Amino acid sequence: MNKTYITRTPRGLLLACLSVLLFASSCGVSRGRRAVSDDPREPLKREFRAAWLPTIFRSEYAGLARQEARQLLTRRIELLRQTGCNVLIFQVRAEGDAWYPSELEPWSRYLTGRQGEAPEPSWDPLGFVINECHSRGIEVHAWMNPYRGAANADQPLDDKHPARRHPELFIRYGKQLVMDPGNPQSVRYITSVVRDLVKRYDVDAIHYDDYFYPYPKDGEQFDDDASFRRFGMAVGFHPEEKAQWRRSNVDRLISETRSVILDTKPWVRFGVSPFGIYRNISSDPKGSRTSGLQNYDDLYADVLRWKDKGWVDYIIPQIYWNIGHPAADYWELVSWWGKQLQRSSTQLYIGQHTQRTMDSGQLEAKLTQSRHFAQGNAWWPAENILRNYRGLGDSLLKTYQRYPALLPEYKGAFGRTKAPKSISKIMEDYNEDGHMLLWVDHRDDEDPEQAYYYAVYRFAEGERTDYSNPRHLVSVSTKPYYILPLARPGKKYTYLVTAINRFWQESKPAKITIRY
Repeated sequence: MNKTYITRTPRGLLLACLSVLLFASSCGVSRGRRAVSDDPREPLKREFRAAWLPTIFRSEYAGLARQEARQLLTRRIELLRQTGCNVLIFQVRAEGDAWYPSELEPWSRYLTGRQGEAPEPSWDPLGFVINECHSRGIEVHAWMNPYRGAANADQPLDDKHPARRHPELFIRYGKQLVMDPGNPQSVRYITSVVRDLVKRYDVDAIHYDDYFYPYPKDGEQFDDDASFRRFGMAVGFHPEEKAQWRRSNVDRLISETRSVILDTKPWVRFGVSPFGIYRNISSDPKGSRTSGLQNYDDLYADVLRWKDKGWVDYIIPQIYWNIGHPAADYWELVSWWGKQLQRSSTQLYIGQHTQRTMDSGQLEAKLTQSRHFAQGNAWWPAENILRNYRGLGDSLLKTYQRYPALLPEYKGAFGRTKAPKSISKIMEDYNEDGHMLLWVDHRDDEDPEQAYYYAVYRFAEGERTDYSNPRHLVSVSTKPYYILPLARPGKKYTYLVTAINRFWQESKPAKITIRY
């Protein structure tokens, strides 16, 4: 996730790129509905705002009791909500393990301190995170590393680990243990894990990151010759076509993952966050004006093919370099990806490196460019928002994600979904929980077209009740009620409440006026 594979420091191109950036951002861009301002300080009603919350190499959970771990996760989720995030990309499978009870794979060492050791007392971290997020209007995208079996192959593996049960599927590469993408059984195994997770949990998406074939190591080859002979050359690939064969293996994983999700819960999305460079222009005239490691040639990930085939719902390229980087300029890459996906049903969000962005003072410039070409951002890692690194959390809270946002609407796998029914009636009530609005809960977990979330909009007396204005959105949650804020006696407010389904399609509003 935190790979760069370019070591040169950003220098003299910064001012020139900023000039181009300001020119490009002076024009609004149509999203098919209306012109959208490129000024990231102007709120959008719909915007993807994700944060990656990794669990690998994080030791803080293992030393906590169950209640302490829950409290830590709740604090983190609530702070992300306060800073405007509406998607949590939560790492649930980092190295053939699980952050949830699984019959297929062992508990993660980063949860309990020892791989395969169940938490005591028993609890379900993924289920807990889903409940905490959904109640706050936050989606949960289950982040899985498909091929990585062990970041350190010398560490002991639990008997339940796939490398112990299926050693023929794994290849050691440097210090890593990697599931062999060339063995068809690997795809069957990985998709069985996906099916189990999607079937048992109310996740909103399955998310793969950039680890496909392993990142190249100087002087070391990934030893899949035996697999190539057995599964590649045996079906017609020639010796000089090994790279093509490798890409076909990753293609199979992506397409089969898509099929499994559609067969299990077709409203669950599938997204990928690939390395930020697809191909350099030196390798392909259609490539970006960059000179770094390449998805297509080095990781064997043909991301644009996945988009063209409709296998992925969204792509989050990890554009972790700064504006002006001589080998991988942020401006060049964001615009390149934007042009590739501008007429695609696959949505584009931009992966932002928080530390490099804040260290360079480029937050607003980067968000301006992202706003022009994409439908939102994902922040790596979430910890830098949580600890307010160089004021990042404050900047999101006060300026760039000040108001809540709905996620971008999508039509679903079959393109025929429709908005949910409107709420029939809103009631004002006083009870032990306070002064609140109540309405009949129309939620149906088994029908993705029905209500799942509710949005509440607030308008002072004399204000136009325009629920397209994001400044009036005050709540998104699964709760069929809203606790009213305090107000001076005699004040009058109008509230609109809408229902939102799993495709983020919104109903017409129901209306109530409250006089305090």
